[in-house]
Amino acid sequence: MEKELNWTVIGTGVIANEMAQALQKMGKTLYGVANRTQTKAIDFAKKYGVKKVYDEIDEVFDDENVDIIYLATSHNTHYQFMKKALEHGKHLFVEKSITLNSRELDEMMALAKEKNLILAEAMTIWHMPIYKELWKIMQSGELGKMQIMTVNFGSFKEYDMNNRFFNMNLAGGALLDIGVYALSAVRSFMSKQPNEIVSQVRFAPTGSDEQATILLKNEDQQMATIALSMHSKQPKRIMISLEKGYIEVYEFPRGQKATIVDAVTGKQTVIEKGNTENALYYEMCDMEEAVRNQDDSHLNLEYTKDVMDIMSQLRKEWKMQYPGEKW
Repeated sequence: MEKELNWTVIGTGVIANEMAQALQKMGKTLYGVANRTQTKAIDFAKKYGVKKVYDEIDEVFDDENVDIIYLATSHNTHYQFMKKALEHGKHLFVEKSITLNSRELDEMMALAKEKNLILAEAMTIWHMPIYKELWKIMQSGELGKMQIMTVNFGSFKEYDMNNRFFNMNLAGGALLDIGVYALSAVRSFMSKQPNEIVSQVRFAPTGSDEQATILLKNEDQQMATIALSMHSKQPKRIMISLEKGYIEVYEFPRGQKATIVDAVTGKQTVIEKGNTENALYYEMCDMEEAVRNQDDSHLNLEYTKDVMDIMSQLRKEWKMQYPGEKW
């Protein structure tokens, strides 16, 4: 009988709640929870029947019963917690954006490799069944070569400069919060990493990126356009244009339905795979499989790295460095 893998979550926000519910769908109970405010961790533990509540976050790393840590804290705290977790031999599943920049991610990837541990970003796009199906269709060549993609993602966030969406001390801004989804979608359908990138950006009063447009092109001449906004609503939509048709996915970060339109006849084919509500369930099943088999090939860490390299390049061009951040 396979050993039960013990998950502990750090953080008790919306994603942590979804993660606990996903574990329940897997027929499991969360082993441990830790949070900066311990009373929140206690309440969370009561809600989900969590076995262990830690007095301090650092205690998680010393607990030999913890196999996998799900890190669901703000972006700017990831690096310090990731380093401790990996140094203590824990497998790591980290909410997006996995780190602030490429330097941090490269260092953590090297540490995970040295310790023979699984490290991955909890990016829904890598795990939703609809994308696994679309990548197969792309690779089959039946629709020809991918030519151009357009991606829209806009949220209307109240203009409160203290909330995490605009707060530079919490690594706020559109790129790391929603741009990471758009870039991950683009990277997954491009044959190679984009090597030509141009952008425009508008900053919020705090100095965070409130709105941006990004153009990308790779060596195979595939192109993409991305429009991001934090203070204006847009449809969460991707359109992938190929030689013989185009594919549309709405609500793409947790997509479950795609429409393929034939370029000649205009015939529409609708494909439905998976369920939006099970997004974290798919993620965590894939993570457990990777840990059990010591094979992370389906977790797409190399794409995560490519996306982080693009985001780091853009922020350097924008001269948008977070407080205390080291490039």
